[in-house]
Amino acid sequence: MLKKIQFEQIRQGMYVKELCASWMSSPFWQKSFLVEDAATIEKIQKAGIREAWIDTAKGVDVLEPEIQAAPEPIAPIKEVVVETPKQVVAPVPYSQVVQVSMDAELGRAAKIVGTSKTAVFSMFSEARMGNAIEAEHAMPLVEEIASSVMRNPGALIGLARLKTADDYTYMHSVAVCALMIALSRQLGLSDEEVREAGLAGLLHDIGKMAVPPEILNKPGRLTEEEFTSVKEHPGAGYEMLLEAKGVGKIALDVCLHHHEKVDGSGYPKGLNGEQISLYAKMGAVCDVYDAITSNRPYKAGWCPAESLKKMAEWSKGHFDDRVFQAFIRSIGIYPVGTLVKLHSGRLGVVVEQQVGKSLLLPKVRAFFSTKSMAYIPPVLLDLSGPGIQDKIVSREDASTWDLKDINRYWLGDAVDSV
Repeated sequence: MLKKIQFEQIRQGMYVKELCASWMSSPFWQKSFLVEDAATIEKIQKAGIREAWIDTAKGVDVLEPEIQAAPEPIAPIKEVVVETPKQVVAPVPYSQVVQVSMDAELGRAAKIVGTSKTAVFSMFSEARMGNAIEAEHAMPLVEEIASSVMRNPGALIGLARLKTADDYTYMHSVAVCALMIALSRQLGLSDEEVREAGLAGLLHDIGKMAVPPEILNKPGRLTEEEFTSVKEHPGAGYEMLLEAKGVGKIALDVCLHHHEKVDGSGYPKGLNGEQISLYAKMGAVCDVYDAITSNRPYKAGWCPAESLKKMAEWSKGHFDDRVFQAFIRSIGIYPVGTLVKLHSGRLGVVVEQQVGKSLLLPKVRAFFSTKSMAYIPPVLLDLSGPGIQDKIVSREDASTWDLKDINRYWLGDAVDSV
């Protein structure tokens, strides 16, 4: 039986069906869980959650008040007993999500990225221990990521790229989820397909939890035997997801086939061309882009624009051309965080793509003069704005100009959140 109770009534052994709080406010990635110890109760208290739904068929009930020999009148414990939980409000259609500026979204996106990393770490840890995951509990996370991407894709996608080598495996999943969502919208997929593609991105690498950590995190080049072990992760992940709850065909397909290539040289099945589904082709592009733009134990990541150039060189044998071109449109020719040189001789960082405008005319924050070889007061330039004569003439490598920490020029106030 489902029962709504106050925080003070929560005790060890209860099965919490749902906390009465938003997903972002919950200290747990699971929607439902068993209260196993006092630490779990303390987490609920610190989160400021005052009510919860419990399932008395799966755990203990509230304590009944003790009856004394000469009892005083006892006020009944306040509780509401019902047969069904509160009605879940359907998410707003993505076409109705209001787009906002980069500055307006960065703060929310930073919070989502931080919470997402914790949630994915918890979920993947369960998989590493051999426990079946409940993937439907990841859907609120996918929904939060999707909503942020719909408001402004550059914010969360840009932040997710700034992962460290230590948290790469978990943040890579968050980044690919966001990239799959942005690409799905660009391809005109339905809201439900967007969500399923996002979930597929979040779970695509879960099979890496079957790879020994010393191989997964090795700072140097892998031996042939070690690389063979890593190449087994799509199949291992597929088997894990078969046992999971709430995983559909799209997530299973992307997990197993995101390393296939259109020329048939990929793995694990060596599929080619039309043998590979649309979603697996999408997963291949998103997976590679985030991998090569991220810092890894054995190499520094390439800049976003350089990564797209490299991928374009590989695209004939590796990627589906229609999917790859849609991917470029979804993140821009000069993605957020790209260092560019302007016709005026200034260097700047791409801050934001212009919705409905030329991919060659993003917003750029100029901060360095190549003529005086000195930093200048940062100025935000809307290259599509009226009267703006400046334009991008090339992408640049920060090391060539000995520039440090250029990300702060597009992060703004969110720099302290990442």
